[in-house]
Amino acid sequence: MTGRTEAGRKVVLVTGAASGIGRAAAEAFVRRGYAAVLADVNADDGSEVEAGLRSLGECSFVPCDVTDDDAVRDAVAHAVTTYGRLDAAFNAAGIDGEHGKRLADSTMANWDRVIAVDLTGTFSCMRHELPPMVEAGGGAIVNCASVAGLRGAPKVSAYTAAKHGVVGLTRAAAREYAAAGVRVNAICPGTVDTPMFRRSMAEFVDQLIVANPSRRLAEAGEIAAVAVWLCEDAPGFLTGQAIAVDGGATA
Repeated sequence: MTGRTEAGRKVVLVTGAASGIGRAAAEAFVRRGYAAVLADVNADDGSEVEAGLRSLGECSFVPCDVTDDDAVRDAVAHAVTTYGRLDAAFNAAGIDGEHGKRLADSTMANWDRVIAVDLTGTFSCMRHELPPMVEAGGGAIVNCASVAGLRGAPKVSAYTAAKHGVVGLTRAAAREYAAAGVRVNAICPGTVDTPMFRRSMAEFVDQLIVANPSRRLAEAGEIAAVAVWLCEDAPGFLTGQAIAVDGGATA
């Protein structure tokens, strides 16, 4: 580590980088030429991802539980200290929690955990990512919400509430920081073929494929491509948007 990235190279922080959408995004950003800080609560898998991406470009892994505000602060500080600045962030860390229970049958433990990771964790990330971007004169933040943040999803009430909250945070921050040159948007994926999805929804995969207009699941790389576009190529006037990437499901 040099303590300063190469001239002209942008720096991104990706949370949830050890698996799924976060893992795909980390690779996409590195391939695009970013120096990427990979943050994840799973240190073993995160270190493995870092080792795999080293052949493609500059990256470094930092253990980070997004429910620990101090750990999030340290991850952002790692990016700035190691590479000199922070240009972009993709807040992809998240869990889906319990499935198949109506609201009155859901547990408080599940509510507390899902809100802590998906909503409060995103808030924590944004509150630490925004200051170095403002200081630098601009940047881009992309939050990973869900189609469950755009419409009601039955029997995952905590997840639905958390993802609606992420969309709300995105819109509020976009309005607050637009004049500072920081764009804030959200991606709302539909059904994406990730390890977490396969674990939690294994018995429903075929039904979900049939129900989707595109008759398939999304690949994690398709969501990652939108995240990179929003940070790199999207017009400067595009901010405060919740963009569904769902094969037409919400159309």
